[in-house]
Amino acid sequence: MPSAERPSLSGLSRGDLEALLERLLAENAALKQMVAELRAEVAQLKGVKGKPEIKPAGKPSGMEAATGASAEGRPRRRRGRAGKVSKRVACEDRVLSAAVPEGSRFKGYEDFTVQELELRARRIRFRRERWATPDGRCVLAPLPAGIAGHLGPELQRFVLFQYHRGQTTIPRLAALLGDLGLDVSKRQIVRLLTRNSTMLEEAGAVLRAGLETASWLTVDDTGARHKGANGVCTQLGDDRFTAFVTTGSKSRLNFLELLRAGHEDYVINAAALEYMRKRGVPLGAVARLEAQSTRRFADEATWLDHLRRLDWPTRAHQLDPVRLATEGALWGSINAHGLLPDTVIVSDDAGQFDVGLHALCWVHAERLVHKLDTFTPAQHTAQQHVRSLIWWFYADLKTYQRAPTPRRRAQLRARFERIFQRRTGFSTLDRLLARLRANGKELLRVLDRPDIPLHTNGSENDLRGHVTRRKVSGGTRSDQGRDARDGFLGLMKTCAKLGIAFWDFLGHHLGVPDSEHVSYLPDIIRQRAAQP
Repeated sequence: MPSAERPSLSGLSRGDLEALLERLLAENAALKQMVAELRAEVAQLKGVKGKPEIKPAGKPSGMEAATGASAEGRPRRRRGRAGKVSKRVACEDRVLSAAVPEGSRFKGYEDFTVQELELRARRIRFRRERWATPDGRCVLAPLPAGIAGHLGPELQRFVLFQYHRGQTTIPRLAALLGDLGLDVSKRQIVRLLTRNSTMLEEAGAVLRAGLETASWLTVDDTGARHKGANGVCTQLGDDRFTAFVTTGSKSRLNFLELLRAGHEDYVINAAALEYMRKRGVPLGAVARLEAQSTRRFADEATWLDHLRRLDWPTRAHQLDPVRLATEGALWGSINAHGLLPDTVIVSDDAGQFDVGLHALCWVHAERLVHKLDTFTPAQHTAQQHVRSLIWWFYADLKTYQRAPTPRRRAQLRARFERIFQRRTGFSTLDRLLARLRANGKELLRVLDRPDIPLHTNGSENDLRGHVTRRKVSGGTRSDQGRDARDGFLGLMKTCAKLGIAFWDFLGHHLGVPDSEHVSYLPDIIRQRAAQP
């Protein structure tokens, strides 16, 4: 540019210099993109074949691909993964002899390791002694521990492992066992899959332990079929545990019921009253509720009867005061049972998840800009400019998480305002930026809580197992089958996060002889939370 138009850099403040640098870098990126597109167009007109498009093995999100490794060059660490479990198979030594001519000298051994699997069917007939006592009673020798319905513990473990880890269907599993020489019907397999009350109770305890100790949660949901009707499966978890719950609704009322983790009471306390005031329940009605001496209600029927006696107002739409008061009583129950203490809930901006301390996923926020349709070169340039600014800001947020300081926090807040207050001339993009700026409190929650993740990738990864099961087997037909599917899937994901082999977990609970001991998962989750 001419010297008369050049700004004096020495007279600019630090904030102005940062803004200038942001603009220049974004313009540079947009120009590079335009040059690449023009080169590709010229090559196409000349009939020159371009480089082959080879997709990577894994498909990271746009933000993750743009930010790459950390600023210090350290490799990225995946949240919620404990890595591969340690080797559990002992090595068996076998000496192989060689035919050698007479006079040869022995020079030791050369090791060669082979992995092998023994899979054989067994049929055991227990001849149980029967005795008649002098008083007329019949005494029968007890069966060994772990036998259920004519199936031994090792066979039970194999069936559960193949169904949940191997995603095998019941007909295929029955055919597999038949090929091995075992006579196991599909009905027996269904009974085995749905009647493991001890492990399903542990799955519920895992959810309670997680909600009691979690500093943050990522949540997401996906469609589910149950009894021929459409429903929704909700995932909750952090880097220590995962839980799945399938219900018929995805409302905020339903989500709050899940957060109670099995408790059924409704509680009116300070947290419940504050929730009602924030959601717009009439203040006079809240005051009447606060004046009552009864504060805890055993179930939904008792709670609704209490509201009727108070002549609680009703409205026939989403802001029904009865519904909002019920949500508040559920939130009070969550608070009374010590669940979600100062826990941040990270979501994809679905309305039902907006409870308590709430944060938003940056990947989903950037995706709105990425998927925006453009119709002119100017609109496309503006879109790419904004995306580059967001990616750059996202990378600096990750750097801030490693070394947060008050000064850097203030700088990032000011920079957020500069990015999302800008006017690009592309009206749809400007409205989207204004919408994202309105969500700034949730998007910038990480500045006050650097320990929380910037995305909900962990939840989406966990839900893939449920989606695969849905594609393979469709839906569930009974409540027991639904609870078993959700419970075992949550236990399997939790074991993976804790570095425990799901095979060992099943063997410990089913009483398989010589199986590895596995501690109670809720205790492990609480111990991990207590570690610095």
